[in-house]
Amino acid sequence: MKRFGFLSFGHYSLKPDKTGKYGAQEALKQAVELGQIADELGVNGAYFRVHHFAPQYSSPVPLLSAIAATTNTIEVGTGVIDMRYENPLGLAEEVAALDLLSDQRIAIGVSRGSPETALRGWEAFGYGGPELAQEDPKGAALAAEKFDTFLAALRGDGMATAAPFEQQYPQMFHSGAPLPVLPHSPGADRRIWWGAGSRETAEWTARQGLNLMSSTLLTEATGEGFSHLQAEQIRRYREAWKEAGHDWTPRVSVSRSIFPIVSEVDRKFFALRGEDSHDQIGIIDGLQSTFGRTYAAEPDVLIEQLARDEALHAADTLMLTIPSQLGVDFNLHILQAFAEHVAPALGWQPNTAGPVTGYSLEA
Repeated sequence: MKRFGFLSFGHYSLKPDKTGKYGAQEALKQAVELGQIADELGVNGAYFRVHHFAPQYSSPVPLLSAIAATTNTIEVGTGVIDMRYENPLGLAEEVAALDLLSDQRIAIGVSRGSPETALRGWEAFGYGGPELAQEDPKGAALAAEKFDTFLAALRGDGMATAAPFEQQYPQMFHSGAPLPVLPHSPGADRRIWWGAGSRETAEWTARQGLNLMSSTLLTEATGEGFSHLQAEQIRRYREAWKEAGHDWTPRVSVSRSIFPIVSEVDRKFFALRGEDSHDQIGIIDGLQSTFGRTYAAEPDVLIEQLARDEALHAADTLMLTIPSQLGVDFNLHILQAFAEHVAPALGWQPNTAGPVTGYSLEA
């Protein structure tokens, strides 16, 4: 690990009080404020979960744009956008514009999506349909097709055909010429990440030429510890990357719940979560899965524990999951405590050290 950022789930109340406290507006404004303060603190990234039909962030690009436009160094991104719900060409336009606005400070995580409140909610957005429900019940094929289109559009491939010249307004292109979506931001495709929940998906991610975003769970349960499984996932990803022959160095991120206890308030909120915390096995989306533990302890104890976390050290970027509903000040306290008391011992380099880069594959 050499960089860290925060990953916010963006929970808010469907019934805010009369002043709007705990509602969507407050959650969005607090996310922008936290991103701004984190930038000043030296934190490397501000990342946000995306969910539809739930009181969480659902349309991330406006939020990321607000943070990017009011900060200088921090990376902005998602973890992750559900491709089943997206218009791939519209998303390509928005991501390219965000990349240009932010001076290439983006890390856009996408995936097939995760379990949700809605029953095939993407159909309500106009995608898929009842006729596909039986052959593609989870929308995986739909997401894959959309992602291929999105990536091609982001890379500047032609997505439409120019009309006969005399019919064009304004008259700009040769008749029949392939037309890309605009704007185009060269290299933006190298800032796209795939959220992978298994070792096989990580290998697929490498073959596609995408950065790897690994979470706090893996849809595998072999009896081995979560960190070991995740480190194996990262190793197989990098091996597949080298075999694919890509000519650039990818990045890898992992997510962790880490809470340094440096005050009595911290102890009140997190001490019980840290005591006897261990990896767990459960079922998600019908798959037996391994869930990573929560780390909550005094800084010296955390440093010892995290030194044994194989995957954390294999990844260049750590995403700290934060309890966003506790407000800006409390979450800033978590980030500051980690930055001051824990991160330096793990090899952290603040955002003033320059853009984040992946570890050399030859190391």
